[in-house]
Formats: sequence, structure tokens, C-alpha cells
Amino acid sequence: MTVRWGVLGAAKFAQQHMARAIHAAEGADFYALATSDAEKAKAFQAFQPNLVVHDSYETLLADPKVDAVYIPLPNHLHVEWTLKSLAAGKHVLCEKPIAMNEAEFDALIAARDKSGKLAAEAYMIVHHPQFQRARQLVQGGAIGELMLVDTVFSYNNAADTDNIRNRPETGGGALPDIGVYIFGSTRFVTGEEPTDVTHAKIVRENDVDVFTQLSAAFPSFAYQGVVSMRMATRQYLTFHGTKGHVTLNAPFNANVYDIATLTVETAEGRKTERFPTVNQYVLQVEAFSRSVETGAAYPCPLEFSRGTQRMIDMTFKVDHG
Repeated sequence: MTVRWGVLGAAKFAQQHMARAIHAAEGADFYALATSDAEKAKAFQAFQPNLVVHDSYETLLADPKVDAVYIPLPNHLHVEWTLKSLAAGKHVLCEKPIAMNEAEFDALIAARDKSGKLAAEAYMIVHHPQFQRARQLVQGGAIGELMLVDTVFSYNNAADTDNIRNRPETGGGALPDIGVYIFGSTRFVTGEEPTDVTHAKIVRENDVDVFTQLSAAFPSFAYQGVVSMRMATRQYLTFHGTKGHVTLNAPFNANVYDIATLTVETAEGRKTERFPTVNQYVLQVEAFSRSVETGAAYPCPLEFSRGTQRMIDMTFKVDHG
């Protein structure tokens, strides 16, 4: 079986990454696009000339040939269109953050369960082998007892004032946009949940958070992280233990920011693993399509995404200015 995918909206990210990943993935067919803008549709038709173009989201959801939808809409529309897609009998892969607060997950999980369809947040990094390897090393004791997780994810879009990330009415902000990465990656690799956010300094512009530095406590380790939409581009993630540390130098935008590289340093020396050809978006689509076809557990269910949103909510509540 091949899962036929429809994309709601001609978003730039969909055109550059996810629609191409759907087109390239095994077991998936980039079948349809919903957009009223014929010019935007042409960019998708350039690599999928047989694409069916619907002029509205509603007509795409009514198309009986569409099995699954990918939603790259602005953040504040994610819950609404995920629910509508599930009600239409479609499987749903929705961009991050799938919800704006933890309470919204109640309706999403209930709708998923009622529909019998798969619904998930498009959290692609858990499908990348560098994160599966990091989890194996950290939980397997390769660096001894984990003491500290240290991470940064930043970029500067201050000049792009119309960007949805800079607008409160579209669910903007650095924590909703990239906090999901620094929080979710830590939870995925360690298998632990935060017990407390002990400090958070949040800087806001135009009612959206543009910089956050925080400290948090997990059951067995300390955590410190920074996200910003006003700093030069940078990302890294380090798991520091009593006997060594594991560092990912391009953890979130693998092979876009830099070549995905995992380094393990212990008393025995330094070992580096590189992943220059992995496309995490393709792996995500293939994993989702397999789960749709076989009923196998999906690696990033809504319950996992809910835990990340819980940590974002915890951070917003602890703002020391």
C-alpha cells in the first residue's frame, strides 16, 4: 500500500522540505496540494507534475483519494485543522508546535482515538540516527552518570517583521518555534521528564518571546538551555556525564546548519560519527506511512509532544525577567 498525501497550504517550508520528502519517501505519494494561489502551486508541480491541486483546504479534505494530510499552517491554526482533518477521516502529520498549550492536547488525543487515525506532530529529529545513537549511548551508560544537558538553538529574524514567528496573533515566539527542539530532544535522549523549571529569563518584543535562557531540574540531571530569534545562528546539544560527554553539533537542522556529527569523548579517547546523507524529513514520512499501513507504534506520538508542550508551559510560568 502507498499512502497518498495531501498538503494543506503552499508554505515555503513545505515546498522546500516536507513536500519533497513526501515525494521522495518510500511508501508515500505526494498526491494533492490545497492552495488558491496557482503561482505557488507551480513550485510544487515543478517536482511533482501530476499533482492534484485543490483550491481550498475543505475540498482537499473531501477528496476520498487522500489518505493523510501534512499541515504546515501558522501555529494558531494547527489544532483547528488537525481536528478537521481527523473528522474528515484523514491521518494527520502537523507541524510544530501542534498546540499552543498543554490543555489543547485533550481534544487532539480524544479526536485521534475516536477517529482511529494516526495524528502526530512533525518532530523529525527523533527519526534521525544521530538521536537514536545519542539515546543508546546516554541511557547505556557510555558517559557514566548523566549530570548536565546543555543546549542552544538560535537564529536572527529581527528584520523579517512580517514573519509569523514575530507575530503574536499567529502563535509566534522562540519557545513555540524552537523550544520544542531543545526540550523534546532532551526528553527523547534521556527518557526523563522535568520536575521543575528553576529559572527562566524571557525577553519579549511585540508580545512574543524572542530570547529565553532557562535552568531546569530533571530527576537525575541538571538542564540549561537558550533559544533566541535575535542571536546569530547557532545550535548544539551536549550530554555531560561523570565519565564523558556526547555532543551533537547540528542537532536540529541536520545537514542544513552543518553536517550531522556526533562526538563521544571519554578517558579512552574521542570518537566521531558523521551522518552526511541522512534526510530526517524523508525518514519521518516513511515512519509515519509505515505506521499508517501496519499499525505499528509511531516513534513520536501525541503523548510525547504533550510532554514537550508541558515544559514550554512550565517555562512561561517562571519568568524572572
